Amino acid sequence: MYKIGEIIKSQDEFFKLGRTRDIDFRISSLIKLKNGICRYEDAIFDALKRDLGKSKAESYMTEIGFVLDEINFVIKNLRKWSKPKRVKTSISQIPGKSYIYREPYGKVLIMSPWNYPFQLSIAPLIGAIAGGNCAVIKPSEYSTYTSSLLKSLIEEVFESEYVKVIEGGREINQRILKEKFDYIFFTGSVEVGKIVMQAASSSLTPLTLELGGKSPCIVDRECNISTAAKKIAWGKFINSGQTCVAPDYLVIHKDVKSKFIECFKENIKKFYGDNPIKSSDYSKIINIKHFERLESYLNTGNILVGGELDVKNRKISPTLIDNISMEDNIMKEEIFGPILPIIEYEDVNEAISFIIEMPKPLALYLFTDNKSIEKKILNEVSFGGGCVNDTIIHLASSHMPFGGVGNSGIGSYHGKFSYDTFTHSKSILKKYNFFDTNLRYPPYKGKLEKIKKILK
Repeated sequence: MYKIGEIIKSQDEFFKLGRTRDIDFRISSLIKLKNGICRYEDAIFDALKRDLGKSKAESYMTEIGFVLDEINFVIKNLRKWSKPKRVKTSISQIPGKSYIYREPYGKVLIMSPWNYPFQLSIAPLIGAIAGGNCAVIKPSEYSTYTSSLLKSLIEEVFESEYVKVIEGGREINQRILKEKFDYIFFTGSVEVGKIVMQAASSSLTPLTLELGGKSPCIVDRECNISTAAKKIAWGKFINSGQTCVAPDYLVIHKDVKSKFIECFKENIKKFYGDNPIKSSDYSKIINIKHFERLESYLNTGNILVGGELDVKNRKISPTLIDNISMEDNIMKEEIFGPILPIIEYEDVNEAISFIIEMPKPLALYLFTDNKSIEKKILNEVSFGGGCVNDTIIHLASSHMPFGGVGNSGIGSYHGKFSYDTFTHSKSILKKYNFFDTNLRYPPYKGKLEKIKKILK
């Protein structure tokens, strides 16, 4: 049984020692983390295979390689980011200089999900370490093998009063959320995100919520349909659709629908063979509960592609469904699996109206060669981030923030945005005493017009 209160207290005491404020200590910690990940590479492959049936190539591309690239980027730039930034000084504050200092929050809680259990634990940890914080990581109880591996890796690399992994289920989550942290970073569902935010509000703890939602994919008639079908199939069925930014539903122009379906079928066969659920490159559903939820969607509409089940191995073949309605559960909930509903449209305004009636999604994907349609959709539809003529890969950039808006999340991270997320901006005005105007001091009689001239 974890003594969570004691863990938090030890991290508080470690933080107060000031070691994490030293930039060399932070860089050294990131190097240790990187080296630990490299040593554990084979064990990570094995854990992800056991939990989600991921191939080594997919595991490296979406989990291991992703975080190694992020660590390298942060190490390269951390000294520059951590320097006080001089900014302009208002005329009313002259003579003086203005600076922004970045300081760590202290003890941070990272709650990670099961779908990318390694990447979504380590990526925010990189930001927490870079920012000079101590961290508690609470991985998902569903991805048991990866959670156990994370615990072993972190215990080998770091002192527990600096970084600690706490395993467990709902009861542990409830106990952890009763503790006082200085920052909370949560990745998961909207429903659990609300619980985390409610818990954080009781102690006014700042937080980041990385959630999800129904991310639309729009296919305009003016685009390369073959390429669109390939990239959409890849983005949808990687990790068997268990990706927060996977295309959740397809909105396609009626003129290219038939061609798209044929190309889509061809690409599924190219990727996974004649029987995808037997492919070693095709992942499995995390548990039977989620499998049965996804299976229920197959009773909706008409299945155009796929629909085969392997209950024993928890696999559902890549599936495309037509003739669905907004009243069906498949359009009321984030699918989070290898099932893609397809909806046709005639006019782009019709597609936009359909999308904006739903909660703001984490991602949006648009396939078009028409610049005016591209501009219109990017200007009129609110979403966390996305791609034009591709899927998924926008989140792999350390140069752009990744995060949601509205129901799909609060805050962002990756690269410098992770560093910013896990640090507080402290504004400092340094004044010089060789000149001090009396305008700001009472009595104010006769001073108003002069004050107006300065501040107008």
